[in-house]
Formats: sequence, structure tokens, C-alpha cells
Amino acid sequence: MQVAEVRSVAFQRSVARLRHATGIVIPVYLPESTDRAQGALLLRDTVISCCAQVDDPTVVCLSVDGADSGADAAQALAEDFGISTTIAPVNMGKLHGVVAGFRVLLRRPELAYFAVLDSDSDHFGNELLNFVRAAEHIIQESGDSRVMVLGRRISRHRPMGFLRGELEELADQMLLQALTYHAAVSARPLRLEYATVLEAVPDFHSGYKLFSRDTASDVFLSDPDMAGLSPTAYYRHAVEVVMSVEAILGGARMGLVNRTTYNRQPVTTFGKLNQSAVQGDMIAWPCRRLGVPLAFVLQWLANIVPSLLLGTLVPEGRDQLEAVCDRVLSAYGEHFEPGLLARRPLFL
Repeated sequence: MQVAEVRSVAFQRSVARLRHATGIVIPVYLPESTDRAQGALLLRDTVISCCAQVDDPTVVCLSVDGADSGADAAQALAEDFGISTTIAPVNMGKLHGVVAGFRVLLRRPELAYFAVLDSDSDHFGNELLNFVRAAEHIIQESGDSRVMVLGRRISRHRPMGFLRGELEELADQMLLQALTYHAAVSARPLRLEYATVLEAVPDFHSGYKLFSRDTASDVFLSDPDMAGLSPTAYYRHAVEVVMSVEAILGGARMGLVNRTTYNRQPVTTFGKLNQSAVQGDMIAWPCRRLGVPLAFVLQWLANIVPSLLLGTLVPEGRDQLEAVCDRVLSAYGEHFEPGLLARRPLFL
């Protein structure tokens, strides 16, 4: 067959896999402290976008994290569109909702892929086909059934703002170091051939992901490993990195596709949290989970922090970075010392 014919067959198969064999989890959290009417409207747009991609709307599952955190909006959408819902009685954090949604959809044997995307209308359902195409490509080429595809944001800074963009750059770089360390000591090479064409450090913390069935089972049917951190750190703060790390530890090959975002997020609940605590836990959990010794964590922070532009904002940016470092070190029973970040090149 010619290349065009091969790609046409692959495209048609991917379309069929998306429409008939892909489930979609949308975690829902609409607390009273937010504009619930706006949140419900954005959630409705997200549901409409996702339902347009699949033949059976019941494979779209709204997972509400807390009975008082949007259950009424989810149930109304279920009545309007025929989608599935699961409602946790108590709010524990986004990861708790994601796990509950995946466990509902994993009961359906006809589903081969499982996507998760946020409810804020900043994750576009029409782009999900590229995720499935990428997963199909990796499976067909490698013969490996374990795959995770990340939706790479073209910019972290513009949708989230300068502070969160810089701190996620730090978290992503620290995670790559931790994964590389674990690969070396476990003698299991880190396989990134499908994930580093566009940039050296993958967008691990993207909220748009697709998992093959085997990988979804590995990640979402296993018991939680909090690595000595609190439930808040695990379920609320480190949610995206938990999914990424557990998939990789389960043997998943990671792929990357570009995804669109708004130039500025319509709403954000995550951005209203204490960012030094959030970002510190996003770094600390994988380092603890992957068995990284404190000496390596200290040196990586000393290596990476000086490269961030955030540190040029004095004192606000510097103070934020120091607070993140302190949060990371507290997971190891230590406290931040200013000398950790004092060494830097004299010249540019």
C-alpha cells in the first residue's frame, strides 16, 4: 500500500475508535465560592463538545467531586444529553473525581481508550481525534498496548499567567529529572521517543490526557500511593503528575499532541489555591514516589531555579520560588536555606 492509503486506513480506524470505543471523564467541581452559573455554562459547552465526538453519550461521564459541588448541574446535563454521572458524597480533590469516573467507564469492555479533560471549556472535544490517532500510531508501531497521550499546550504562560507558567516549568523539569533518576536506578530506560520532538521537557501537567485500557487500569484501579504526603497534596495538588507518573511506572509509552487553549483561561479553581503549596507538592510527590534522595532534589532545585525568569521579579518572584522550595523540602523533613539558590553564573 502507498503511504497515503496506509494513512487513510489509519485515519478511518481512529475515527471509528473515537466514536465507538472511547470513554471521556470530565471531573466537575463547582463550589459555592465560585460563579456557579458561569461554571455550569462552561461545563455545558464541554459536554456538548464531547458528545459530538461519540455515538453513545453514556460514555461521557461527569464525575462530581462532592455532592454540594455541582451535582445539580451534572444531573441536569445528564437529563438533557443522556450522559453518565457519578457523584462523590464528600469533596476530596480533582484526582478523587477522576478516579471515580474512570472506574465507572472501565466497567465497559467495549471501550479501548479513556480520556480525561477539564470542565472549563478550555479543553476542546473536537481535538480528541488527534489523541486517538497518536495512540493508535504508537500501538501499531511499537506493538505495545500501554499508552498515554498528553495534550501539549503551545504556551503554559499565556493561558495561566506568568506565575503559574513559570512554576509549572519548574515542576515539569524536576519531574523529568526524577523520572530519569528512577529509570537509571531501576534499569528501565525512560521511553520518550514519541514525546520530545516538540520540546525537551514534556507538558506532564496538562489536564487533557488519553489512556489506553491497560494503562487506565494500571493507574485508576490500583490503590493510592501518597508517598508520605497528605491527602490534600495527593488528590488536590499533585493530580496531573500522579496520573503521568503512575502511567509511566506501569510501562506506558508516552505520546504528545498539540492542543489548543484559550489565550486566557475562562475560569480557574486550581489557580486560586496557594501556589507555593500546590507547586511544591507537584514536585515533592513524584520525587518521593520515585525514591529520589534529598541530595538530588536539592541539586536539581539549585540547577533549575536560576534559569527561571520568575526569579528576576524581586522580591515577589524570588519569594514564591523560595516558598515552593521550602514546601518540597518539608516533604523530606527539611527546611529551605537561602544558600540553596544563592549560587548562579556571574555572566550571561
